[in-house]
Amino acid sequence: MAELVKEITSRDVDFATWYTDICRKADLVDYSSIKGSMIIRPYGYAIWENMVKVLDNEFKKTGHMNLQMPMFIPESLLNIEKEHVKGFAPEAAWVTIGGNEPLEERMCVRPTSEVLFCDHFKKIIKSYRDLPILYNQWCTIVRWEKTTRPFLRTREILWQEGHTMHATEQEAREETKRMLKIYEEFQRNYLALPVIVGKKTEKEKFAGAIETYTIEAMMYDGVALQNGTSHYFGNNFSKVFGIEFLNKEQKLEHPYQTSWGVTTRMIGALIMTHSDDNGLVLPPKIAPIQVNLIPIGKDEKILKEMEKISLLLQENDITNSIDLSDKSPGFKFAESEVKGYPIRLELGKRDWEAHQVTLVRRDTLEKVVVANDKIIYTIQTLLEDIQQNLYNRALKRRNSMLYKSSNYEEFKNLAETKPGFIEVNFCGEIDCEDQIKKETGLKSRCIIQPVKNEKCIRCGKQAKYKIYFGKQY
Repeated sequence: MAELVKEITSRDVDFATWYTDICRKADLVDYSSIKGSMIIRPYGYAIWENMVKVLDNEFKKTGHMNLQMPMFIPESLLNIEKEHVKGFAPEAAWVTIGGNEPLEERMCVRPTSEVLFCDHFKKIIKSYRDLPILYNQWCTIVRWEKTTRPFLRTREILWQEGHTMHATEQEAREETKRMLKIYEEFQRNYLALPVIVGKKTEKEKFAGAIETYTIEAMMYDGVALQNGTSHYFGNNFSKVFGIEFLNKEQKLEHPYQTSWGVTTRMIGALIMTHSDDNGLVLPPKIAPIQVNLIPIGKDEKILKEMEKISLLLQENDITNSIDLSDKSPGFKFAESEVKGYPIRLELGKRDWEAHQVTLVRRDTLEKVVVANDKIIYTIQTLLEDIQQNLYNRALKRRNSMLYKSSNYEEFKNLAETKPGFIEVNFCGEIDCEDQIKKETGLKSRCIIQPVKNEKCIRCGKQAKYKIYFGKQY
């Protein structure tokens, strides 16, 4: 039992190695022979499937429909919106040969799909009656990252991207905020992540957007993970792509556009927020297996009792599995911890004779002995408590790493000595933001609120707003 856990590096000794150890030991990913790309193993993919299931249902509740766009973008199409293509140029992957013949025009392997959607919207939008259009696609994208890490930054990324068109600016702005709210509630209620939500600065907004809103999660080590974004484009793209519709007054107008997306990066956030030196820790609402049943011994009566309990759990919508492998009980216990099953249910001869089971909760490793007629109620209660405890624990740690600074020397000292986010007054100028990054290594996370009669922490000019700065993955 101890050897399996010993193979995991302590997160307080080497956080990066600890993270990789969790990904591998919990059987979430494997490395592939394609540099910079990962194999998502069945258990890791099951976590993603649960995320997809919840989010896709929320999207459909709000009227969005799924579709599928091509994965190749002709260079001429990509170049229509210059600011957009400039933002993705360093990470673009290109196809130049088809079969044995050079292509007449090279193709970009989809890094995002705004231009593909706009090319399609131009063909199908003619009248105000065609609006709004609320589309979403679940797909892969390619960004040629130089430094990769499982789930966080890989060259091939699983994600969803919503793309919508609206007749009015107000409607599009409402859509941008509505989808951001769906992301926020999902991450808080299902992933138990106490995220910070706000608007990006001019420097950090999405290429081609008027406004970008972000979901910022803080990891155990105090480093930020941008865990979802929602963008308001106005009619920037619709103008350059020539997308027009006849409004109710029979006048031509350009529609207003949004896009929004999240990725498998959310799995990385789960690992780096909740897990520990014993392995993965998963919130029950997103765990593929909520209860891991471990029979001790091979007594037929114990196995039959386990099958009976498993069926009872299924009838109460509690996902579970029975470990019938030939491994020792100690190894099974350790493996259950490494894989992060929220509850482990143990049943041996003594428990069977006493008409009880032993439950072990993964978040605290506390044990409780429960009578057979109380199993379902106790497990349901424990699952709710574990979900809330993970959120509360993450919130407490995050709040302990939120700082405020009123002068630049203090800011630089905090940046050097304290992991976390630092709240400051900021002018919003790109040059000033560049200098802060150069001098401290910190990037802006999101705007907190506008301010008046305050000075920028660095340049001393009039501050526009309070903002968080922090390191990021």
